[in-house]
Amino acid sequence: MKIAFVGKGGSGKTTLSALFIRHLAAAGRPVIAVDADINQHLGPALGLTDDQAARLPSLGAHLPEIKEYLRGSNPLIGSADEMIKTTPPGRGSRLLRIVEENPVYAACARPIALDEGSVRLLATGAFTEEDLGVACYHSKVGAVELLLNHLLDGRDEYLVTDMTAGSDSFASGLFTRFDLTFLVAEPTRKGVSVYRQYKDYARDFGVHLRVIGNKVQGPDDLDFLRREVGDDLLATFGHSDWVRRMEQGAEPPLKSLEPANRAVLEQLRSEVDASFDRRDAHRYTEQAVLFHLRNAESWASAKVGVDLANQVDHSFVLGEFTPDGEQPAPAGAHV
Repeated sequence: MKIAFVGKGGSGKTTLSALFIRHLAAAGRPVIAVDADINQHLGPALGLTDDQAARLPSLGAHLPEIKEYLRGSNPLIGSADEMIKTTPPGRGSRLLRIVEENPVYAACARPIALDEGSVRLLATGAFTEEDLGVACYHSKVGAVELLLNHLLDGRDEYLVTDMTAGSDSFASGLFTRFDLTFLVAEPTRKGVSVYRQYKDYARDFGVHLRVIGNKVQGPDDLDFLRREVGDDLLATFGHSDWVRRMEQGAEPPLKSLEPANRAVLEQLRSEVDASFDRRDAHRYTEQAVLFHLRNAESWASAKVGVDLANQVDHSFVLGEFTPDGEQPAPAGAHV
């Protein structure tokens, strides 16, 4: 399952995404965590020191190797140089799983031991001096989009992404790459404004969006969120001394998290697991192709020097990894 946490800056999305990652790991679930925020804070939220977080390898720095690996023997892609962030997989492409070892994870993922369980962390990388004035956030997350386009689903396996604040992810097709998106909203007008914007942008793309109210202090806050968000409100996270201690640099065990807040994390997991059977492999693949063709026409083909629309394998559908190791082929597809 591919899960995103989004929200206004300061809403608590990184804290909640880290708590959810810890909760999954504590249940023994395989988890890959991805820090795709322009401000890289997920590592420290998972217990890394600032120095350890700064030494995490950057996905962007390894983009050429990632492309070469994912290209595999796909005959529609002449070279890794012809791949862009939206290049979809096809027959011959190398596909990824959460629970495997591969050169991409070896180069870019770092294991983090938690007090309960462990996770692998991938980070887009912070801006460098060379990026200032010439690069944008989306140049950093291109590798994340490529990975998600080549990642097979597996029941009880999770990839959790801490996205950039606000609605910046809509400048690419990345927002469609998730099975479920949790939007963290404070009970304020500014807090719900990002929700309205996100909901409006995502309306035509079938994005499954659920809202987590954060910093909810009483009935008035809850009533406000119910009034402004309606049925999209899934749960509310209240005051937490545990979170305050963690943000002060302590490492409290997850089992000491307030029971009501731990129950919220379990509610999120139940929502994610219930979404598994609602996945639409055809739609997911079609959206990847849609954004690839848009990029090819608007800028990428001219930049690369070949017609990137020819990279689309129209008979291919990205599906689910099954226990016997075979990817089932939806009707009419060849994988």
